[in-house]
Amino acid sequence: MNLANWLQRTAVKTPDRPALFLGTELLADYGAFDARAASVAAALKARGVGPGDRVAIFMKNLPDYMIVEYGVWYLGAVIVPINAKLHAREAAWIIEDSGATIAFATPDAAAELALVGTDCPVIDVSSGEFAQMQQAPRLVAVTPRAPEDMAWLFYTSGTTGKPKGVIITHGMLVGMALCYFADVDPVRPEDCAIYAAPMSHAAGIYNLMHVLAGCSHVFPPSGGFDGREIFDLARHYGSAHLFAAPTMVQRLTQDAKETGETGEGLRTIVYGGGPMYVADIVEAVDHFGPIFVQIYGQGECPMAISVLPRGDVADRTHPNWRERLTSVGRAQSMVEIIIGDSDGAPLPPGETGEIMVRGDTVMPGYWNNPAASEKTIVDGWLLTGDMGFLDAQGYLTLQDRSKDMIISGGTNIYPREVEEALMFHDGVAEVSVVGRPEPEWGEDVVAFVVRAAGSNVDEAALDAHCLDNIARFKRPKAYFWVSELPKNNYGKVLKTDLRKRLEEMSDE
Repeated sequence: MNLANWLQRTAVKTPDRPALFLGTELLADYGAFDARAASVAAALKARGVGPGDRVAIFMKNLPDYMIVEYGVWYLGAVIVPINAKLHAREAAWIIEDSGATIAFATPDAAAELALVGTDCPVIDVSSGEFAQMQQAPRLVAVTPRAPEDMAWLFYTSGTTGKPKGVIITHGMLVGMALCYFADVDPVRPEDCAIYAAPMSHAAGIYNLMHVLAGCSHVFPPSGGFDGREIFDLARHYGSAHLFAAPTMVQRLTQDAKETGETGEGLRTIVYGGGPMYVADIVEAVDHFGPIFVQIYGQGECPMAISVLPRGDVADRTHPNWRERLTSVGRAQSMVEIIIGDSDGAPLPPGETGEIMVRGDTVMPGYWNNPAASEKTIVDGWLLTGDMGFLDAQGYLTLQDRSKDMIISGGTNIYPREVEEALMFHDGVAEVSVVGRPEPEWGEDVVAFVVRAAGSNVDEAALDAHCLDNIARFKRPKAYFWVSELPKNNYGKVLKTDLRKRLEEMSDE
């Protein structure tokens, strides 16, 4: 089934229902949203774009994003969303690698692509050309698609080299959306989705179930994440959903405490995409209440591996509540999760190994990269590259990426465990732990620390704190004080950059 069927059905059922907003300004109801998408589809078809062709979207968050997205799907073509924060050369590489036949861009992105040069035609969505496309005689019917047909070509962040294109099918995204209803959160027509995180990533994927339910889609006028703007919009609409990276949740909590905001109107915040430290989510729940749900997924199994529902996130009565809050929850309905040893054989509860996932929401492979596909999908199992363990109740706890594990004196040390301990010190705002080469032991544990505002915490205080909370051999052998941690466009800490800093220090 083509995902655009969901938009068409909602438009037939409730054409007058408000759909697309810029801030509080209504730009289109569902009837108009569907008509414009179908017109864009017809205009693309007239330009020779057909089913299976790739169409790049290099745009900031704005309502036109969804019109383009569903217009491409209406035609049976494939969207290639590109993070608007990428350099134009990076975007041009993705356009070329995907074989995109045409690209849509916001004005600044279009200008940057023109400077670096690309053979792909680029349509500026602020232009009269795009306005005419939305007024073209509409495509009458949604182009049929099979579950295995590609809908979304998602490029990984590429922190360790050139990004890989993940093939995401219509069937995968239907499965993800149904898992959302079953496992994550109910969605009601009176809800709205606020898009403050990049539409090229998780926030964009999460529009699907809100289109199916006939919700409003709200784009902040700032085009990005601003805590005070989100509070104003949530209060205005009254029942808001938001996808947020852990760093965004932390900033929302800080903004709320500084301004006295209570989070009125925020119904659900789903967080994921990186480690959420227990201290941060405890503080967030204490301030906003039981509105948080955690999901764990990868581009290779988008948003659909595990879930820690709001009841578990907010519970402080269960004897194991802290351990559960450290976890990423239990398997979503459409997947199986096992922990594999070095040969892929299942390990018993409590033992750490590689997290392996199988199910209908797992990718069929990477775009034009059979070697990487064969390495990542083995006997139907997705080898996530994440290390973790399952407890007896099925709760999954992530340790780290396998490449981030520190081996010191033959003993495995998981940086996240050390980071969790340090984050419970009031003087620490952010921390990232990595391994430093050491001749005798193999690696030392070192920590890059961002002090909390007004804090003068020193190495001695953190060392004593670690000795009170974790085994002596796990404590950092050195602390490096930094004003901020290097992060990619999705808010993930770039440990490769931190390791490079260590190398440069050793060369001095």
